[in-house]
Amino acid sequence: MIHWEFKKFDNLSAHELYAIIQLRNEVFVVEQNCVFQDADNKDQLSHHLMGWQQNKLIAYTRILPPALAYSLPSIGRVVTSPSVRRNGMGTLLMKKSIELTEALYGHSGIHIGAQLHLKKFYETFHFVQCSDPYLEDGIEHIEMKRESLLRS
Repeated sequence: MIHWEFKKFDNLSAHELYAIIQLRNEVFVVEQNCVFQDADNKDQLSHHLMGWQQNKLIAYTRILPPALAYSLPSIGRVVTSPSVRRNGMGTLLMKKSIELTEALYGHSGIHIGAQLHLKKFYETFHFVQCSDPYLEDGIEHIEMKRESLLRS
């Protein structure tokens, strides 16, 4: 069973912030062997979705407002603990992130920067590649957009 928390940066407890940093470092720095500046001054202006299981953070995204990374709202730092992979947790995390992004910012669309090897995963949520591949911190990335699925 997973317990979801969704908070603005200023409402995060020290314990929550530490768990977020720990999970992001575990995956993005250690597992992916990528030295990069994770603290990019975007966390303070973002909302944070945390998925907890037995007091352990196992899933996380940050939701960025329009104009912080792209002109549209964005979902970033998408991460699941290695201990819960291959059981649908990433799908659940993205569905919840999209739902919360649209609740916060409407149905104007979502723009993300994605690791190229995850392109097919994001396409299942109706994201479409909108840039050529580029290197970011030594890992191939692409930009992707998701248009609103609401019909007028």
